[in-house]
Amino acid sequence: MSVIQYRDINICQDKTLILAGVNFELEEGDFAYLTGKVGSGKSSLLKTLYGELEIEGSLTSKAKVLGINIKYLRRRTLPKLRRQMGIIFQDFQLLTDRSIYDNLYFVLRATGWTSRKEMRLRIEQVLRMVGMEAKQYKMPHELSGGEVQRICIARALLNKPGLILADEPTANLDAETSSQIVEILRQVAGTGTAVLMATHNLALIEKYPGRVFECKNHTLKEITVSVCEQPQQHETQTQESVRSEEYDNAE
Repeated sequence: MSVIQYRDINICQDKTLILAGVNFELEEGDFAYLTGKVGSGKSSLLKTLYGELEIEGSLTSKAKVLGINIKYLRRRTLPKLRRQMGIIFQDFQLLTDRSIYDNLYFVLRATGWTSRKEMRLRIEQVLRMVGMEAKQYKMPHELSGGEVQRICIARALLNKPGLILADEPTANLDAETSSQIVEILRQVAGTGTAVLMATHNLALIEKYPGRVFECKNHTLKEITVSVCEQPQQHETQTQESVRSEEYDNAE
């Protein structure tokens, strides 16, 4: 089942064209990267998916996210759309005046949960999923950057979303912590939730393969094959170089 369906969509900001003729589809359980230089349109594309930025298109164009037609998205439909997805921001956006547990509790209350028991169980469940159950009563400033990002993933999982959007979630983290974050997101995709992660970290893409889309020259293009072949080509070239040296030495 398609989680995202974009057909011939234009994305503009302040009357400036950012991406033109976007054709983009994501299925349940897909793990995909969104790449491109700074200012190429990655964040703008993500904003259209959660209704922060309007889209444009012809009469025949199509834009559906989680079964909702966002081409003609009305403000009253926005909460329904956002309840079905989880969003992970680069700058975390946790409430700094309350504990981790209270941050997650606040989200559940804001999205319609009423039972204290069910909210407590759900909070404990998502914290366990990201290995942070022992930190639930800590304040955000008491945690490392990697721990805070794990909390943000837990927050994104609270309402059992069909889609997770992650905007540069590893940008300010070291290599080891970045790998841990991507591993968690891949595990989430394994449960059937589609994950779209904006990043410019090619090392992560090579280490954890997935579908790859690139924003470049005002267009969006899938480049999965070319990116995934790069490490293999490098390995092949290295092997050929070694064989050549061995042959030369034998002579």
